[in-house]
Amino acid sequence: MGLVSKKVLITGIDSFTGVHLSSYLQAEGYDVYGTSLLNTSDKQYQCDITNKEDIKRVLIASTPDYIIHLSGISFTAHGNSEDFYRVNTIGTLNILDALVELNINPSKIILASSATIYGNQGVELLDESLCPTPANHYGASKYSMECLAKNYFNQLNIIIARPFNYTGVGQAEHFLIPKIVNHFRENKKNIELGNLHVSREFNDVGYLCEIYQNLLESDALSQTVNICSNRGIALLEVIEMMNKIAGYSIKVEVNPAYVRKDEIKILTGSPLKLFDIIKTIEQKPFQETLKDMFEA
Repeated sequence: MGLVSKKVLITGIDSFTGVHLSSYLQAEGYDVYGTSLLNTSDKQYQCDITNKEDIKRVLIASTPDYIIHLSGISFTAHGNSEDFYRVNTIGTLNILDALVELNINPSKIILASSATIYGNQGVELLDESLCPTPANHYGASKYSMECLAKNYFNQLNIIIARPFNYTGVGQAEHFLIPKIVNHFRENKKNIELGNLHVSREFNDVGYLCEIYQNLLESDALSQTVNICSNRGIALLEVIEMMNKIAGYSIKVEVNPAYVRKDEIKILTGSPLKLFDIIKTIEQKPFQETLKDMFEA
């Protein structure tokens, strides 16, 4: 699908993902606008997505051709469970309601959900045919968002994206991979982690950005799709990679406080549906992502 106008609004543009995505899309010729809960600047609007009037003001001012909705609470250990639903679920519905009420229908709206909606499925490869069974409030808030957003499929041009784990330069240290990298950067001798016997996709944020662009430019509508690679990496493999990058071996200790009872043991996804919608996209080896983060 050829693009005539390329004005895109990214909610949560000052988030880890938003910063990378805005730079990527600008380099690809998009006219990028964004929202932030606190900050304002050129083409960046202050907006609380739990306030529908805030959203309407931004939509009227920006008149986007495309929307990528990233804004939300993404840290699963966030203390207040009610916030997940207030922001991730109701906040998203506020955006969709505001678009309908203003009679604004962008060419494509991508809603960022999460692979955590699958929960513990007892299978190693997760695809979109599985029935979600979220195991925590973050996953449940995203799944409830998905269920309710589907009611707008006949009014708005929506794709629901389920990203699996991804990381890169600038991700907050309370996420797992930045925590590990920072321990090595600070030359610490020990690190406390939770369950060492978990396997995850740890994709590069640049891979995610390229996929989002391709989804914007695809003809797909009213779809729910994994953003994944089926590249599972065990946590202990990450430690071994970092031992080589940093030039020393760190001592790993299991802290029972970090072992969650609802821990998802294996979380890798099938990209078959994704690459049926868009072209197949390759990403750089994870060692390169870790090295970029270590040297940043």
